Amino acid sequence: MIRYHMCERMNDPVEQKVEEIVSWLQQKVEEANVEGLLVGVSGGIDSAVVANLIKKAFPENSLGVIMPCKSQSEDQEHAESVVEACQLPVMTVDLSETHNVMFSTIKKQLEEADALNEDQVQLADANLRARLRMSTLYTIATNHKYLVVGTDNAAEWYTGYFTKFGDGGVDLVPISNLTKGEVKEMAEYLGVPDQIIHKQPSAGLWEGQTDENEMGTSYAMIDRHLKGEEIPEEDRKIIEALHKRSAHKREMPPAPPQ
Repeated sequence: MIRYHMCERMNDPVEQKVEEIVSWLQQKVEEANVEGLLVGVSGGIDSAVVANLIKKAFPENSLGVIMPCKSQSEDQEHAESVVEACQLPVMTVDLSETHNVMFSTIKKQLEEADALNEDQVQLADANLRARLRMSTLYTIATNHKYLVVGTDNAAEWYTGYFTKFGDGGVDLVPISNLTKGEVKEMAEYLGVPDQIIHKQPSAGLWEGQTDENEMGTSYAMIDRHLKGEEIPEEDRKIIEALHKRSAHKREMPPAPPQ
């Protein structure tokens, strides 16, 4: 099993961890010969932390992009409060109409071919939203000569709780070694609004959707598992099954041997 290096207040203060990530982001931009960084801001705690980190790394060359797509109005309000709090420049691109046209067109063609799998419609809908957001971020990033920064934490990365070539389609993953608990600690240090820190984690994919209900276990359990602590066997099996099933998301597309 993968073991992640966790930051602990006694030995590796949050302030030091922030400085390390900020320095790393600056280094990666220099190596890529680009001019700055951007992130999609969802209104959740992970993107809020990343928004703060890229602002610290590039005060004059960083950007937040808010991309509502049939989203709850609260999510956009929370995203706006994040960028306002850290004074990050922001663009808003509403993808609702684009998604409606594209998904309805594809769905119609599948129906006409008698090939529509009703059991997969909700997931296909949600994944298309994530991939439209990825395409939007890269279009804007190309315009600005920026890199796209991801928001997956260690729990999401280990379990594959992200859309392949969607929110997983990024250039950098600066918080993928931080547990959800560590992300929360960093959010508090960075001054992320309390309403963001304490809201229930949700990708906002459909009405009533929450991360933990979809995964079948809790972030607290995943965090403990990643730290090598004992957890209930049922949770351990769920986490390891998610990890195994999502291995392809963390790898380059395979090619046959030469």
